[in-house]
Amino acid sequence: MPVLCCFAALLSVWALCQAQSDTQLPPGTPAIQLRLAGDKRKHYEGRVEVYYSGEWGTVCDDDFSIQAASVVCRELGYVEAVSWSPSSKYGRGEGRIWLDNVHCTGQESTLAQCQSNGFGVSDCKHSEDVGVVCSQRRIPGFKFISTLTNNIESLNVQVEDVRFRAIYSQRKRIPISEGYLEVKDGGKWRQICDAEWTDMNSRVVCGMFGFPGEKGYNTKVYKLLAKRRKKNYWGFGVNCTGNEASLHECKLGHQVELKGNLTCEKNLPVVVSCVPGRAFAPSHALGFSKAYRVEQPLVRLRGGANIGEGRVEVLKNGEWGTVCDDSWNLKAATVVCRELGFGSAKEALSGGRLGQGMGPVHMNEVQCSGFEKSLTECRFNRNSLGCSHEEDAAVRCHVPDMGFKKRLRLSGGRNPSEGRVEVLVEKNGSLVWGTVCSESWGTIEAGVVCRQLGLGFASNAFQETWYWHGDGSADDVVMSGVRCSGTELTLNQCLHHGKHLQCPKGGGRFAAGVSCSETAPDLVLNAQVVEHTTYLEDRPMYVLQCAHEENCLSSSAATATQASYRRLLRFSSQIHNNGQSDFRPRAAHHSWIWHECHRHYHSMEVFTHYDLLSLNGTKVAEGHKASFCLEDTQCEEGIEKRYECANFGQQGITVGCWDTYRHDIDCQWIDVTDVMPGDYIFQVVINPNYEVAESDYTNNVLKCRCRYDGHRIWTYNCHIENNFNHVWMPQK
Repeated sequence: MPVLCCFAALLSVWALCQAQSDTQLPPGTPAIQLRLAGDKRKHYEGRVEVYYSGEWGTVCDDDFSIQAASVVCRELGYVEAVSWSPSSKYGRGEGRIWLDNVHCTGQESTLAQCQSNGFGVSDCKHSEDVGVVCSQRRIPGFKFISTLTNNIESLNVQVEDVRFRAIYSQRKRIPISEGYLEVKDGGKWRQICDAEWTDMNSRVVCGMFGFPGEKGYNTKVYKLLAKRRKKNYWGFGVNCTGNEASLHECKLGHQVELKGNLTCEKNLPVVVSCVPGRAFAPSHALGFSKAYRVEQPLVRLRGGANIGEGRVEVLKNGEWGTVCDDSWNLKAATVVCRELGFGSAKEALSGGRLGQGMGPVHMNEVQCSGFEKSLTECRFNRNSLGCSHEEDAAVRCHVPDMGFKKRLRLSGGRNPSEGRVEVLVEKNGSLVWGTVCSESWGTIEAGVVCRQLGLGFASNAFQETWYWHGDGSADDVVMSGVRCSGTELTLNQCLHHGKHLQCPKGGGRFAAGVSCSETAPDLVLNAQVVEHTTYLEDRPMYVLQCAHEENCLSSSAATATQASYRRLLRFSSQIHNNGQSDFRPRAAHHSWIWHECHRHYHSMEVFTHYDLLSLNGTKVAEGHKASFCLEDTQCEEGIEKRYECANFGQQGITVGCWDTYRHDIDCQWIDVTDVMPGDYIFQVVINPNYEVAESDYTNNVLKCRCRYDGHRIWTYNCHIENNFNHVWMPQK
């Protein structure tokens, strides 16, 4: 059976195609067919494989060039090549190495026209298999037609695009989740005859547009409209299993005889209606007549820059844990995506690509049919042990097109990922661009902007943008008082002033700005280290003068005599960077503050907060930890330390390393001199003011249960706050 597209994201699924060219090939040109193969790749990249003489083989990287890559990409239906990769980047192939020392001018219609040693003449090994990365743009009207007689089940006709054509009453709804299904072929939009259409086909279409499932629709309306519309049918039916990531992967059904309006005489054009996930459902379509109680989720995503992507975490016995990437594939990833209200999975990521988690690894060797309601219903190996967080699985899901990017832009920056934030708003009946007031503007707000634009994480938030010359007509402030929680999908969803704007500094040069980055650090405390190192120490006031100067003692220390003692709750903290980029202080090197008493530089005003809370959350004692020295104390095997504070060195924490603040250094404590005996909560918060952008702030809080009897202190049940799902209850 033919296949509708060359698309794949797994080792077992690959693209295979032969171009039908208008140019006649010279007589004697060998007949070949190409495909992209390999693991951990996207559909437009992979190992180059050639079908020749009834056998698949590879191409050696010797003398390969970007011109040769361009010939390969065009032969596969892509506009151009972006790059090529030597040394079996996409894994080693099998079988023959068909081509070696390939020389192309870039103008050839097929790789078979390029000069080489000849088919099968090679001194290479499969460790030299070449790969290419093609442009994602397809050649308009390009068709794949097999000219070879082999039994490979994947020859196909390629459509350029797929869309919903909504009827008039649906066009203003966002997202568009229902309409005639149309495919673009040869530059023209065409309908599909519904003679062979199935629910599995609709399921796949909904998934590729970011919707978790399909639903019924009012057939009477569409029958009536179909009689009035001029029809232009595509020449094929479609046959999906329901597990494909997009319609492009489905096999073709029967060929349709094209007879104008009589093509699908006894049937109608295909109509698909989808169910939006809760985050994307239009508010008036929710239709809840009773109070809705959100069920406890069993699966969540963490560490992703955009909505619908992240590290997969599963709740088990009240504790969140990760999923090992052994056997992780698109079927399992799609179950996760649909469970969370997104469409099918675009990518099933492995190797901790979206950051490493903490705590247990709950599932390994996951096997899903693709139709489970939850990942927890899939089979997995309960006895398989030994997975580290370096193997944490992640997903990227298809999400609906909400049009968010059209209402926001960055202006004046040196690259598309930075600039002054400009918002499109309605003013006096027309849409105008304007700036955002920078008062109280911070990293959380900047993160929402970067997410809305699909530019990743915020790396910086700017309250002055005089060095970025934006569009002068957009200098007026149109949004002020912006306060975001960080979970919003758009800046407009954040709290902000209404029509009555308030911005003392005005817009223009004082407008809010951002810079975005594809990666971000992620700091996480080691809970066990805190729990195992906690103790009480009585220390005389006369040796605490430096700490007192840096406000590391409680307020009663101001009137304490030099001979008196302070009671300190001491502990060590080990802070890991589990993200995808190094954690660096926001302040530049030259602006760090020298503290003469302790003789060190502070690179951040406040790096951590230490608090002792009552069981109802009231603060009874606190500590204050300035970042006197951010450095790599220790790293995982194979990772080199990059940051060292000595001699005014660079400060930071490398990915895969951790910074340890030992229990015996100044200010590594909470002053509990005035605390009464009882049960408490001991809390540590890293990066509390969000000075430095991170991929996940929810894992920055550590909490322990704490009992103090006036002489000794016990800490127990220390955990990262977002890693447990339970209510704190006092012990009797």
